[in-house]
Amino acid sequence: MNADPSLNDVYELALAAYDSLPADFRKLCGNVVIHVADEAEPDLLREMGIDDPLELSGLFEGVALTEAGVSDPLALPNHVHLYRRSILDEWRERGDVSLKTLITHVLVHEIGHHFGLSDEDMHRIEDEASEH
Repeated sequence: MNADPSLNDVYELALAAYDSLPADFRKLCGNVVIHVADEAEPDLLREMGIDDPLELSGLFEGVALTEAGVSDPLALPNHVHLYRRSILDEWRERGDVSLKTLITHVLVHEIGHHFGLSDEDMHRIEDEASEH
């Protein structure tokens, strides 16, 4: 029996997935920091009204470059949080995609929803990423 990918394994896949995203899409994020944890903190889950931590695979925190003003104080970097247990659970359930493909999907959707992209736009971005 193979061991589950570690937090570091998922982090390395996330970095590779992010690097494969189209440059224009990555520009939306500004200086993004990717975090990987086993699951979201209980306080965050309560705040979001989520009972089962496996229901949350990712979260984007930040400000769109299009929303940042010139007079704004120095902005903190945007953050994408990926939750390993829920990603691995979905990956096992689906069984039809690579872990990197699923991580790419989560990254694109967390960032894309934050910036108001359509599902069609996000699917196109995922397709472009898979070509790399």
